Amino acid sequence: IQKLCDRVASSTLLDDRRDAVRALKSLSKKYRLEVGIQAMEHLIHVLQTDRSDSEIIGYALDTLYNVISNDLEEEEQEENSAKQVDDLGSQFTEIFIKQQENVTLLLTLVEEFDFHVRWPGVKLLTSLLKQQGPQVQQIILVSPMGVSRLMDLLADSREVIRNDGVLLLQQLTKSNAAIQKIVAFENAFERLLDIITEEGNSDGGIVVEDCLLLLQNLLKNNNSNQNFFKEGSYIQRMKPWFEVGDDNCGWSAQKVTNLHLMLQLVRVLVSPTNPPGATSSCQKAMFHCGLLQQLCTILMATGVPADILTETINTVSEVIRGCQTNQDYFASVNAPSNPPRPAIVVLLMSMVNERQPFVLRCAVLYCFQCFLYKNQKGQGEIVSTLLPSTIDATGNSVSAGQLLCGGLFSTDSLSNWCAAVALAHALQENATLKEQLLRVQLATSIGNPPVSLLQQCTNILSQGSKVQTRVGLLMLLCTWLSNCSIAVTHFLHNPANVPFLTGQIAENLGEEEQLVQGLCALLLGISIYYNDNSLENYRKEKLKQLIEKRIGRENFIEKLGFISKHELYSRAAQKPQPSFSSPDHMMFDHEFTKLVKELEGVISKAIYKSSEEDKKEEEVKKTLEQHDNIVTHYKKVIREQDQELEELKQRINTLMSQNEQLQATVTQQVSQIQQHKDQYNLLKVQLGKDTQHHNSHGDTLQMNGVQTEEVSKLKEELEEWKNKHELLQGQLKEKDSVIEKLNSSQLEMGATEQSSQTSKFGGLEHSNELQKELEMLRSQIQLQSVEISKLQMENQKLQVMNTTADPLLADSGATAATRSELEGRLEQEIKELKSQVKALSEEKESLKQHLDSSSSTVAILQDEKSKLQREVAESKKEQDDLLVLLADQDQKISALKIKLKDLGVPVEDEDDTESGDQGDEDEDGDEEEQD
Repeated sequence: IQKLCDRVASSTLLDDRRDAVRALKSLSKKYRLEVGIQAMEHLIHVLQTDRSDSEIIGYALDTLYNVISNDLEEEEQEENSAKQVDDLGSQFTEIFIKQQENVTLLLTLVEEFDFHVRWPGVKLLTSLLKQQGPQVQQIILVSPMGVSRLMDLLADSREVIRNDGVLLLQQLTKSNAAIQKIVAFENAFERLLDIITEEGNSDGGIVVEDCLLLLQNLLKNNNSNQNFFKEGSYIQRMKPWFEVGDDNCGWSAQKVTNLHLMLQLVRVLVSPTNPPGATSSCQKAMFHCGLLQQLCTILMATGVPADILTETINTVSEVIRGCQTNQDYFASVNAPSNPPRPAIVVLLMSMVNERQPFVLRCAVLYCFQCFLYKNQKGQGEIVSTLLPSTIDATGNSVSAGQLLCGGLFSTDSLSNWCAAVALAHALQENATLKEQLLRVQLATSIGNPPVSLLQQCTNILSQGSKVQTRVGLLMLLCTWLSNCSIAVTHFLHNPANVPFLTGQIAENLGEEEQLVQGLCALLLGISIYYNDNSLENYRKEKLKQLIEKRIGRENFIEKLGFISKHELYSRAAQKPQPSFSSPDHMMFDHEFTKLVKELEGVISKAIYKSSEEDKKEEEVKKTLEQHDNIVTHYKKVIREQDQELEELKQRINTLMSQNEQLQATVTQQVSQIQQHKDQYNLLKVQLGKDTQHHNSHGDTLQMNGVQTEEVSKLKEELEEWKNKHELLQGQLKEKDSVIEKLNSSQLEMGATEQSSQTSKFGGLEHSNELQKELEMLRSQIQLQSVEISKLQMENQKLQVMNTTADPLLADSGATAATRSELEGRLEQEIKELKSQVKALSEEKESLKQHLDSSSSTVAILQDEKSKLQREVAESKKEQDDLLVLLADQDQKISALKIKLKDLGVPVEDEDDTESGDQGDEDEDGDEEEQD
């Protein structure tokens, strides 16, 4: 080995170095330690310097792989040297990765397409990851495009490299969320699902298994990748994996392994440990794409291997857990039996059957728990099968409730425990059902009166059965009595129950019985905490005194603490699925551990509380209950209003649709009427042309008789209308003359004062409006006269037709059908004429109303005019009086001036004074300018 290492280090010829590396490769398996110690440095140097020669690189990589890898042949491994071998591999790996450049160099070599370089490079990198995973992962993560380069291996056309690339990615993605995300976003899901499909889904080989393991690595506890998987619609691509035929015998071991991994992958997506929102969205997607339906088909199929059936039950459990839609679907699934039974009933039959495998019974219990989780509807259905009104009297079909009661009181302790836990889940957080279950009566033996379910449970407890049975029954009773005062009262009503519990707690028993003592203490504590003091002998205070005397408070609290300190309690508290190594370890239920956590501290406080504190607490509880009642009442009101709103919305939608339909029918009818009108007009035209060729003489005479009567009536009506028209025109002329007179009088009054002008203009505007109305009336009358003339024309035409039809129609031989058509048309025309007459009469009424209104306005105008005239006359008189006074004053002033002049007093005329004033003003202005 030393010589070969020297040759590798010192030989100048490539062939010599290649031969030396080949020789080291052949020695590396047998003399792993020696080759590793002496040749590792030289081999790394070869990888760095001889990259141009793929053959020597391949030998060097193979040699390093043999040194680092622990995957030796089994026959070469000795039991005592196994640990030493593991240490050797990790030590050589540590030496190799000490220089990070070595891993980066390896990544670049993996990029080479040459098979002799790429394949050994992949194997070596996988081995490094196996030995020192976290350190190698960190180096790859920080190297540029490190993960992306490795992802290209999945696209390699050579299956060996592709398959080993999957194994490499398995090691690379272990427990490293950052790398998992990068791999997922490098389109890993698409490529892996394609490989699984190409290999034949569950019927594929070990490659499918490797791909599924890699998918599990990428999805488990990685919420980002789970969301990406769901959003990418990859859940839909999982459905074909679970397609099974009718004949399921003879499945290969590989197919069983593949299906097992596929079911586990589904569970990873809907695990109860995932965030609730992510789990819920995956559950909905699985229902909508038909994956849940496919799983239920496997569940009810025959010939499915037991371990696959168990895992399928567990998978279905988590797919339906807490999802109302999926739970409702599962409740509707029926087993293919005759008569068909619900799947739940079939599964419960397996659970209470002691001959079934323990793992299968645990899976069925988990399925039942998941079905009832946050499913009040399902809980109600299960409890209703126990109530007296719903039990099948014929006994033909077995219900879920009957199976649970049968399991509860069977001789098999495991069945007792499973049935008790299942029934406890039916009551979980549902006070109504806890009260209803008190009505359940059991017929114990022939001739004896029936016993309540609660009483029967306490009877079995007091008989001293197996620990597992008693633990199950105590868990059921604690769940039943918690948060239900009526159930507590029923329990305390039996005088034997409290002495039995205090006796159990007070005794000093072995370790096995300590768990029962703790649960008895919990049950007694619940009976105190949820006691409504309705029974005088078992009031809260009296029960506390009893504990103080018989047990002691400290001792009671210590016994209560036995539950949470138990090893099996902490195991059950970890996850919802009941997973026990053996039936003896089946003691606690996950949901019950939550109840213990909730009540343990509360009960401890309640034991030490005084009666006054209890009273205060009761008052607070009452106020809280009242508040809760008010809240529930309002919630109910809101719910009812929501329902009413929904109903009204539906009604609106229906009415809108009806309205649309009616509008459509109306438009159709309008178009049909228009077509009929057009047809009628055509027929009318044809009638004018063809009547002389298509009617018999006798019928026409009869028709003419009808027509002449109608025509005479129409003539009379027309004469009346003419007379009325003339009268209206005369009235209009009178009104016109009145209005013209008013206008002329108003024009004469144009020179009056401004105060009177405004009212005058108002009158003119009013008269203008009247004129417009009269013009309208005239136009209407003209239109009516036009219509009357049209009617006269039509009447004349009809008369002409009647007169001309007599001699011509005697020679024609028309059919009865044409006669009836003519009669119909004439009748229709008469009806139209009548309707026109009616319309004219209505118009006449409206004209009368217009005339009345106009006459009233004319009268008002005349009144206003007379008022104005009076005002004008008065103002003229006042002006005349003023003029007379002014004239008198002027005469008096002139006479006084003359007298003053005669007396010698100088008197200035008005013109002189005015000119003097102006001169003074000018002088003052000049002075101001100078200043």
